[in-house]
Amino acid sequence: MTLVRSRIFPMILLVFAAAGCQSQDKTPEPRFVSSSPGAPAKLLSESREEGYFIEFRSRYALSYGHTYVVFGRATKSGAMINPEVAGLAPASNDPTPYVFGHFVPVPAETGLSDGDLEEEYRSASWRVMLTEPEYRKVVADIRKLKEKSRFWHATFYNCNAFVADIARSMGYKTPGIWLRPQEFITKLREMNGG
Repeated sequence: MTLVRSRIFPMILLVFAAAGCQSQDKTPEPRFVSSSPGAPAKLLSESREEGYFIEFRSRYALSYGHTYVVFGRATKSGAMINPEVAGLAPASNDPTPYVFGHFVPVPAETGLSDGDLEEEYRSASWRVMLTEPEYRKVVADIRKLKEKSRFWHATFYNCNAFVADIARSMGYKTPGIWLRPQEFITKLREMNGG
């Protein structure tokens, strides 16, 4: 019986990891912006504000994509001023830790990864405009989360889970972490008034 159980657990992990890979990304979603954390979302082209922001994003990748946040200040035209990026990913450009991370936790990094700020890779986003005090609280929460997030695992703590922790710290509802990144960001926006 122990032999059967020891074989079942890895199979269950594999099923959960594969479940998130079953859908396909759509064409890029439009960029959305909300004027403040509880306000309904509007198309970015309709409403651009100067000030502080956090943008929940997903991008295309060779795998099923990546979820992360970009935060900082924006000009009146919506351009970012010295943006910072926070996201969770295996701490290597080598694909081996990424593959192993579907079975066991692997060391992670929490900063900028290749393609995060390149527009052609963006698949969905939701920008939330913040007051300075709101922004300072969000940034403090992100920095604490980055310090304690040392491992990535495709099933238990992936990039969606990391971004969900940030969104929950802001009082937002979050979708399940096993969605593809584009779906995750789209559902996050829709669940919170977008």
